[in-house]
Amino acid sequence: MLIDELGYTKNDMAIVLTVYSFAYMLGQFINGYLSDRFGPRLIVSTGLVIAVVANFTMGLMGSLAAFVFLMGVNGLGQSTGWSGLVKNMTPWFKPTERGVVMSWWSTCYVVGAFLATIFATYWATNESILVEWGWKRAFIIPAGLVAVITLFYATFTRNRPPDIGLPVLVKEEEEVDSTRTKSERNHIIKTLVSKSELWVAAFIYFTLKLTRYVFLFWLPLYMVEALNYSSQTSGYLSSVYELVGFFGVIAAGYISDYLLRSKRFPVVAVMLFIMAILCFIQPLIADLGMVAIGINIGLIGIMTYGPDSLISGATAMDIGGKRGAAMAAGIINGVGSAGQLISPIVAAYFSELLGWNALFYGFVILSLLGGSLAVRKWNFGGI
Repeated sequence: MLIDELGYTKNDMAIVLTVYSFAYMLGQFINGYLSDRFGPRLIVSTGLVIAVVANFTMGLMGSLAAFVFLMGVNGLGQSTGWSGLVKNMTPWFKPTERGVVMSWWSTCYVVGAFLATIFATYWATNESILVEWGWKRAFIIPAGLVAVITLFYATFTRNRPPDIGLPVLVKEEEEVDSTRTKSERNHIIKTLVSKSELWVAAFIYFTLKLTRYVFLFWLPLYMVEALNYSSQTSGYLSSVYELVGFFGVIAAGYISDYLLRSKRFPVVAVMLFIMAILCFIQPLIADLGMVAIGINIGLIGIMTYGPDSLISGATAMDIGGKRGAAMAAGIINGVGSAGQLISPIVAAYFSELLGWNALFYGFVILSLLGGSLAVRKWNFGGI
């Protein structure tokens, strides 16, 4: 709609999205530290307000420069979310509960992305309410909804159980991070970044996020160009990746906590090795019809989202602990976001120069790399 009504090009939109991804990536590293130091309630609330203001203002503006700047601001605001909320969850649940709890909680970014797209699309295209606003409704109305959520979060959320008179559940230092001396904070940071598990998880997440974002944005085009499906069929069939991927998130958490005594990396390794097999056979079953394609894409979704949620959620909590959970999540997600940042380049290069099948063979390599890294930390954690 922006291209049609404002005359922007695809390259213009690519610049806007790249600026967003870059700002989001940088913000992950910064806001993880800030949430550990000042508490997630303050940092996440501030980020929500920034995101609301940026999106609302985008609905009032129309210039490309404004979109580029405001989408960057939006990325910084939204980057408080993952690391801050992982930090927020950490003190409220025991390590033995984190796999299951975080698997259910992590469905937020699977279901949330699906519902948000429908919500924004409805308001952008609705022809009966505030018609004169046109595309602007896709920014203004969702910003209003997030403003309400912001109010609820800031009002009712607390950083840790003692804030409301409940006992400490996680037996680590109880003092608030903002009361620590500079040397104590530096010691916490040095201890965290010296953990090899942190960097193994971060680079696994790089491979996962690169893969996931290529599938999210390019899967419909693959179905149109390589499989000769219609745009409508490709749109619906590609949604199987996220919808079925939901079950991968839940399965990974339960397997981790109940079958592997809260070990995370074995689940990640096995799922990534299975994903390598599924990506390898995708070009081989391309002529078997939509049912076969849908089943395989759904299974790939399970094997993507399962490790994705486990690495960015429960694993980050295990590595960072109560004192460094947000920073661990921020570093892991920040490195992963570099994969998100380069995913359009990777997808365009492989599909244009080497063909769509080569892209799937690239996923095989990424999956084997991520799985091999997870094997190195097979025995980390657990009870």
